[in-house]
Amino acid sequence: MHLAVVAEHAARLAVEAPPEPVTWGQAVILGILQGLTEFLPISSSGHLLIASQLFGWTDPGAAFTAVTQIGTETAVIIYFWSDIARIARAWLGQFRRPGTRGDPDVRMGWLVIIGSLPIAILGFAFDDQIETVARNLYLVSFTLIGFGIVLGIADRTARSIKTLDQLTWRDGLIYGACQALSLIPGVSRSGATISGGLFMGYTREAATRYAFLLAIPAVMGAGFYQALDIGDDPAVAWGPTILATVIAFSVGLAVIAWLLRYVATRSYMPFVVYRIALGTLVLVLLATGVLESA
Repeated sequence: MHLAVVAEHAARLAVEAPPEPVTWGQAVILGILQGLTEFLPISSSGHLLIASQLFGWTDPGAAFTAVTQIGTETAVIIYFWSDIARIARAWLGQFRRPGTRGDPDVRMGWLVIIGSLPIAILGFAFDDQIETVARNLYLVSFTLIGFGIVLGIADRTARSIKTLDQLTWRDGLIYGACQALSLIPGVSRSGATISGGLFMGYTREAATRYAFLLAIPAVMGAGFYQALDIGDDPAVAWGPTILATVIAFSVGLAVIAWLLRYVATRSYMPFVVYRIALGTLVLVLLATGVLESA
């Protein structure tokens, strides 16, 4: 009887034991992975979750992912600083000079704000589900494959005739709704937004550029909001998180420049093939017990 009680107590302690925190070495790898995958249409959150499971690490969680994305979005701000500063000046200037409200930069400022509403509303409404049930590798696998096919269809059927000067309020909201799908790990913020833009007839370069601009308020807002959870989560500490964020910024800055040059002349099909192959591989690893679903 005594041994049974001891065994039961030991089992309870094992279940209740806090997860191992993200180490400095893991933070380096996760930061590099975040920087490489944030802007490519292959899902950074999905890759961080897959890598953590594959190497037997603790799931860094939604808070770690959101905060490291601040690094990659800071890279966007620096890369597009002249455009962002011009748009911000024009948007603020309209309140002093009402006659400038027809300015394209003023209009773009409003479109970024309006396009950010869907993800802000849905992210707040489904915060608990995003941090728990959505972080499931079966779901990640299916979204990698499914939205990879969607991106492939969009890329093949795109008319590629519209530029950002032709962006309408309706299109801005559709872009925003597509971006909101990225709340599900495996979808990819850039992949969903770019797919929506291609389906609406925008060029690859225009769709990609607007996806970058649209992500800034959403990612920054989510990052600073989720930062409140870093100190309370035993799996994540501030030191490794900051290191991963700095690395993600450095790598992300290089990836932005490369991707904009790439899409100017080439299609997204290599990313489609990669998404489908990775999603299929993860399903095989789940079926064989190499990976666990959550």
